[in-house]
Amino acid sequence: MSSVDARLAELNIVLPEPVAPVANYAPFVVTGNLVFISGQVSIGPNGLVTGKVGAALTIEQGIEAAQACGVNLIAQLKAACAGDLGRVRRVVKLGGFVNCNPDFVDQPKVVNGASDLMVAVFGDAGRHARAAVGAPALPLDAAVEVDGVFEIA
Repeated sequence: MSSVDARLAELNIVLPEPVAPVANYAPFVVTGNLVFISGQVSIGPNGLVTGKVGAALTIEQGIEAAQACGVNLIAQLKAACAGDLGRVRRVVKLGGFVNCNPDFVDQPKVVNGASDLMVAVFGDAGRHARAAVGAPALPLDAAVEVDGVFEIA
């Protein structure tokens, strides 16, 4: 068991089976020592979290939705690493998309759900560059979608 797996267990995080693509794309691409993971929507243990953050959903619910995206990113990352999260060297960049109305301005707070998770799981190697933007709609009416770039050994 890698230290990352141990940390996931300490945090009571059980990784789900990686979600299969719903269109013509790969869930991740490994090139050199980088893993590019396609956008992961806010599917948690109770299903897909849908709706607009700041309208149908509170900021706190948006943060939880972003955390779910982060868990799904880690699940895809584990698959990309053939099951060995000990190969992860760094979270390089996250891109967060928040389903919201045009006047909503707290996207960074929402996407912190995924960012904080990466630091909790990977420590200092979880600190990353990031974008957090609003979107008028996301696939399947998902509340949040996050993609990521990771460095592996």
